[in-house]
Amino acid sequence: MSGTSVPATGTNRAARVATTAQPEALHPAALGGPQSATPHSQQATTVGRTILSEDEIRRALTRIAYEIIETNKGVDNLVLIGIRSRGVPLAARLAARIQALEPTFTAEDRLGALDITAYRDDQRDAPEPQTAGESLMPSVGIEGKTVVLVDDVLYSGRTVRAALDALNAHGRPALVRLAVLVDRGHRQLPIRADHVGKNLPTSASETVRVVLTETDNATDRVDIIQLGGLS
Repeated sequence: MSGTSVPATGTNRAARVATTAQPEALHPAALGGPQSATPHSQQATTVGRTILSEDEIRRALTRIAYEIIETNKGVDNLVLIGIRSRGVPLAARLAARIQALEPTFTAEDRLGALDITAYRDDQRDAPEPQTAGESLMPSVGIEGKTVVLVDDVLYSGRTVRAALDALNAHGRPALVRLAVLVDRGHRQLPIRADHVGKNLPTSASETVRVVLTETDNATDRVDIIQLGGLS
């Protein structure tokens, strides 16, 4: 995904597809939940400084929703797909906002969730590879659609690369765009987000932690913490 948008290309779809389901109607509430990710409260003992509050996250997502509609010149052929784990509830929130702005956009039909485990390059030589989860495609499909991939943090770009491979295994979109809550820099691949909630310069000794009600059972916020503060 170089530049602001990337035409998708289909590659060897069937061989590497993880478990997939395409329900007739995928309700936003079914896409996330505490079981979708390990709560951050179990991952760290030290909380760093908060750089986005609950209200700031809400405003950022509302702005991104407007941007998506404007960039797409409406909602025709538009679908949103969240990258598991925290991209899924963010995609659901964006879909709800877009539906409120454009009633012809039905969130339950235009929303999906993408598991990229089988496509991650850090899993190739892992002694204990992670088990692939479930990908749920929108009931309207992705063939010929404009797909907005949604994730919480854009960092090296490797997650997005894996997401593109995973997405193409499920169909051939007309166009793929990327929306992220936080872009922290340090790219290792030529990938850029089209919609960003906050650009956040960081150092290699820092990590960005996104806390969401759906996955962490805590008030929404984005923290930046020192790696040494992790347990």
